[in-house]
Amino acid sequence: MNPTFMTLLGQMISFAILIWFTVKFIWPPLMSAIEERQQKIAAGLAAADNAQKDLAQAQDKVNEELKAARSKANEIIEQAHQRANQLIDAAKADAIAEGNRQKALAEAEIEAAANRAKEDLRKQVSLLAVSGAEKLLKREINANDQKALIDELAAQL
Repeated sequence: MNPTFMTLLGQMISFAILIWFTVKFIWPPLMSAIEERQQKIAAGLAAADNAQKDLAQAQDKVNEELKAARSKANEIIEQAHQRANQLIDAAKADAIAEGNRQKALAEAEIEAAANRAKEDLRKQVSLLAVSGAEKLLKREINANDQKALIDELAAQL
């Protein structure tokens, strides 16, 4: 036999033993590690997809909550505006009522002052009339004296 053939045969047997050893002892753990890694990657991708879906759902929920909060805030603001308008209207009504009351008091005071002035004027006129009558009775009545007394009374008024 030829030494190259024996070398080739030895190498073939060594290679066959190496393949059998690799297939029997190395390949199964390697394949299980690869499959396990593939499963982990697939699980990670599925988890990422689920996380994106959950994120989208959470974002939708946040948007809905924001809309609800904005509408509630707008409702509260509208109620505050209505309450402010009610308070303003009530204050205006109170101010008008107070103004009318003060106006009535002022008119009553003016009327009372006018009545006092009229009463004072009546007293003065009656005193002048009595005074004029006394002067008339003390003097003799003639046309010139009467005219002078009337002029004098008119000057005093």
